[in-house]
Amino acid sequence: MPPLSPDLRHALLDLPQKEKDQLLTRLVAQDAVLTEQLAFRLLEGPDALETRRAALRAQVDDPVRGFHPTPNDLLVIVRQLQARLAYHAKITGDVFGEIELSWRLLHNVFQHQAATTARLHGPTQPLLQHLAKRTHEVLKQTARLHEDYHLELAETANAVLAALWQSGAAPLARELGLPRILS
Repeated sequence: MPPLSPDLRHALLDLPQKEKDQLLTRLVAQDAVLTEQLAFRLLEGPDALETRRAALRAQVDDPVRGFHPTPNDLLVIVRQLQARLAYHAKITGDVFGEIELSWRLLHNVFQHQAATTARLHGPTQPLLQHLAKRTHEVLKQTARLHEDYHLELAETANAVLAALWQSGAAPLARELGLPRILS
């Protein structure tokens, strides 16, 4: 968006308070993400963050446990869950929660879908490529966190890395230069 000209900005600030309030509410209502961000920040408060995380944790834990007829079905579910995690971070600013839940999602996939991730062949290749790339991305996100958070994430991250290297995605992990443990 182009910035406001100084004259228009000055004129807007000189409007009566009632008109400014009406303009503000109309503008905020046009942006669904901004509306949800403000609702979280102004109405829900800090206690809601853990409630939202718990709801996402339940979503991350549930769908990957079931039977999936094809690896592509599992891939679709994993991508949908990752989109929810990214949206959560966008709304709440909860970067740590997104990273923690991403590690949990990857761990659940390798733990509960071991047969699907065991071999790299035609049908599993897109899923395994996605898991390897997503692990790489979450490693980069984790590296940007303060070191104290690394301790909290280390156990799950190391389990994911070990499972990745033992799965059919090992050649893909090698290509990406993924470590075998979180250092």
